[in-house]
Amino acid sequence: MLAGSLVREAAESSPIVVVVSAMKGVTNRLLDIGQLLALTRNLPARAEALAIIELHLGTLRDLNLSGRDYEQFAHEVELLSRDLLHEIPSYGHVTVNSATYDRLASFGERFASRLFAAALLAARVSAVPVASSEFVLTCDTFQSARPDLEHTRNRGRQVLLPLLQAGVVPVITGFIGATPDGRITTLGRNSSDYSGALVAHVVDAAELVIWTDVDGVYTANPKEASEAKLLHELSYEEAHALAANGAKVLHPHVLPLAAQSGMTVWIRNTFKPQGRGTRIAAQANGGAA
Repeated sequence: MLAGSLVREAAESSPIVVVVSAMKGVTNRLLDIGQLLALTRNLPARAEALAIIELHLGTLRDLNLSGRDYEQFAHEVELLSRDLLHEIPSYGHVTVNSATYDRLASFGERFASRLFAAALLAARVSAVPVASSEFVLTCDTFQSARPDLEHTRNRGRQVLLPLLQAGVVPVITGFIGATPDGRITTLGRNSSDYSGALVAHVVDAAELVIWTDVDGVYTANPKEASEAKLLHELSYEEAHALAANGAKVLHPHVLPLAAQSGMTVWIRNTFKPQGRGTRIAAQANGGAA
């Protein structure tokens, strides 16, 4: 597994934290379940949930874990599967609102954190799944919740620092948090890099590496402009200016968090790990590819 090898290599030189997103397409499928429930189409909703569960169980089987390790993670996935199915009764009306959608959407990251922790274990890296809802404290604006940075940092350090000190890689769910009374929230779609910045802020990380499917930040959309150039170095201000002019650089809340702590942000291509990517820091060294 490519991502697992990237983490193993990084963990050999420094303590690291991993923030994961849902598997491709899963969040949309979970939200579709909410729409089916709103139409009282419970059986199709339940069938889709069972298909999502099987997708993750199949991925777990493909990791070829040892018997004991497989049983442990299979049990965790089974418990999470029960929670998902509990949201979807076989019959009867279900009140569907924004809080319902957040609970359903959260399962993508919750499954993914368990699978990725299992993948790291298969790659001989000590890792545990961690639910960000344990420490990312948010308001109750469901589907677009804002975190309380001070409380999130304080609670997050209590959860994460002992794991890092023990040499364990926390595999944290991106995208989700919880209200003070424990209700699941989400930070909005496409907020994975923001989740990463939040966690980096919590643990005082020197660097935040966002692994994605592009080589970095370009001067223009390379799919639309042949003259687009890859930018290897950007300052916070330059990256903000690009974003303000419509470039898809980062979630808008990432750079303010990075500037607050002075962390360096890297954007790199998971499928081309040998590539340097784009470095965003307080001061850029300059240069395009």
